[in-house]
Amino acid sequence: MKIVVVNPNTTASMTRAIGETAARVAAAGTDIVAVNPADGPASIEGFYDEAFAVPGLLREIARFERDAPADAYVVACFDDTGLEAARCLARAPVVGIGEAAFHMASLLAARFSVITTLGRSVVALEHNLSKYGLSSRCARVRAAEVPVLSLEQPGSPARARIDAEIARALSEDRAEAIVLGCAGMTSLAASLSTTHGVPVLDGVAAAVKLAEGLAALGLRTSKACSYAPPLAKTFDGVFAGDAPR
Repeated sequence: MKIVVVNPNTTASMTRAIGETAARVAAAGTDIVAVNPADGPASIEGFYDEAFAVPGLLREIARFERDAPADAYVVACFDDTGLEAARCLARAPVVGIGEAAFHMASLLAARFSVITTLGRSVVALEHNLSKYGLSSRCARVRAAEVPVLSLEQPGSPARARIDAEIARALSEDRAEAIVLGCAGMTSLAASLSTTHGVPVLDGVAAAVKLAEGLAALGLRTSKACSYAPPLAKTFDGVFAGDAPR
């Protein structure tokens, strides 16, 4: 089985960390291929960045669909950037790390809180929770106020701020599980779970296991209507090469 994990931002070091987590949790016999686009933002922090990340994400998936199709794809941005467009494009299942983590948390706890990076991401995640029908299970979406790229910087206060925000979520929100709201936090889940004594979920790991399950069951995204392949039409300018055929 091959699972392609696409980090929609262009930071290769983050892609490597995401790939390492994915490979660590994958079953024996699952080949993890972690990639990122060459064009787009270095990090995705809000609606503006997300819009510019989608073309690169879709080009990566289109490349694999054309040359070496995967058994499943994972979109490794917690905002689930471009997820629905990717489902239209790919024949194999496409799992977003945000949606995967939310669903897994709902299986482990009656109430969970989300700890994300910056306050500007809170509304986007709240919108997704509503779309997925899980708003009632989420006690609160919290921001640790750490820029995405600071998660990789030695000596950064990022981990301490995330740790403190988890403590507040458990005390003030009465959360029973924590979802880490950024792919850049992927290496922190296990240690934070040990520290706080509750499940701390990383979306990358959750998405890989769900993607494996869907692929193993032979399930594919429905193409009946909403996620039907894109209609053939002309795309102009810089997007001419992306035109559906």
